[in-house]
Amino acid sequence: MKRTKTKQLQVLFLLVFMLGLGAYTVQAQEALTLAKALSIAETGSPDLQQSLLNLERYQKNLEAQRAALKSRFSLEVNPVNYSKQRRFDTRVSEWYTNENFETSTLFRVEQPILVTDGTISLTNEFGWSSNTSTSTDIQSEVFFNNLYLNLNQPLFTYNRLKLELKTLELNLENANLNYAMQRLNLERNVTQFFYNVYMSQMNLSIAKEELANTQKSYDIIVNKVQAGLAAKEEQYQAELNLATSKSTLQDAEVNFENNKDQLKLYLGMDLFEDIMILADITANPVAVDLDKAIENGLNSRMELRQREIDVETSQFDLIQTKSLNEFKGDMNLRFGITGDNYQLNQIYDNPTKSPSVSLSFNIPIFDWGEKKARIAAAEASIRSQELNLSEEKKQIIVDIRQVFRNLQNQLNQIDIAKQNERNAQLTYEINLERYENGDLTGMDLNLYQTQLSEKKISYSQALINYKIELLNLKIQSLYNFETGEEIIPAELYLNEQK
Repeated sequence: MKRTKTKQLQVLFLLVFMLGLGAYTVQAQEALTLAKALSIAETGSPDLQQSLLNLERYQKNLEAQRAALKSRFSLEVNPVNYSKQRRFDTRVSEWYTNENFETSTLFRVEQPILVTDGTISLTNEFGWSSNTSTSTDIQSEVFFNNLYLNLNQPLFTYNRLKLELKTLELNLENANLNYAMQRLNLERNVTQFFYNVYMSQMNLSIAKEELANTQKSYDIIVNKVQAGLAAKEEQYQAELNLATSKSTLQDAEVNFENNKDQLKLYLGMDLFEDIMILADITANPVAVDLDKAIENGLNSRMELRQREIDVETSQFDLIQTKSLNEFKGDMNLRFGITGDNYQLNQIYDNPTKSPSVSLSFNIPIFDWGEKKARIAAAEASIRSQELNLSEEKKQIIVDIRQVFRNLQNQLNQIDIAKQNERNAQLTYEINLERYENGDLTGMDLNLYQTQLSEKKISYSQALINYKIELLNLKIQSLYNFETGEEIIPAELYLNEQK
């Protein structure tokens, strides 16, 4: 009795364990919808992460440049500066030894001037010096302080500070545009990968259904052959059809697993996590206004702004090229006051003013036509970028027209595919009955089975193609005709730190 109860408990424990394992397996398989896949890709996609890192790089470069336009403070400390040198005094034609010990600190404030591309700086040097010379046998020990205000201003040339700042701003804007475009491309790519998995999942389901039908046909013909109602070759053909269906099912399983891996890789998911696709491929016709799509595309497409940025960047290159071997000047104004005394509190009892002015010019004479040729090359680059802008507008119009035509064609293809599937289903059912009655061979029935499978796949593919083309139209025109809303590029940007 005890042995029976123990065996019952073992069976019960094993049953509970198997149920628990089955529940775990079901929970481990994640149901994935298109919306959830897009949400995962927002944070997990390697392509989007790369775009974000590129955006962050340009953003930090701009922040650094703006910080460089503010006042810069520096402190230089020289605690020990000792030298002992043998020198020749030309006044008395004698050699003497000079020994010097000095300690000092230098404080500097520099302020770039964005408006003029100049720099104004304030410098103060304070220290103590001990000097001994054998020519006089006198030791000098003094405190000293040098205070200077300096202005350096380039003349007759372009403002390099403004140009560099504007270039970095355009680089950041371009990176923002790339990020926004990457998000749109991400939606398209995720949708394509998602529906690839869905189609392979559907192919697998159809292959299983086809195998079940083929198995049923095989069982029927085996019974007929055994009863002497059908020839032996019919059974051979049925076995061949069954083997072919099994091979097709295996191919569908491999393709399904491969497409799942591609989707998980693009989404940045764990490759060992199992997923199941849940999709609604019902295609409801959407009214599309071609003129509105083209107008909105020309007003909003980010590629056009990128081509405009290319034109502006080329113009900056022209400015820099014109500065090659240019006539330019440099002005430096300096006003300082110097004091020294062996008493610290008397340094400025007898100060010395030390103003200075310097003006220099660079005057090119002859460069063998180098500057002229480089300017012509830069101007050609500008015209090339302007041509790219014009062609980009034309390409946008062409792309939107093509997507619009594809949408209209896909609606017709959906109706045709739906009718073909219904006809193929009815045809297969009629011929299956003929096959059961012995009026049709197994080879002929297999053809109808294959035709039915192909029409089912064609119908699903037509529905998916319409959805993808509708998404393409949204990306091309930046207008969602399903919701009647514009896609604002600025909403796709990260918040730029000003």
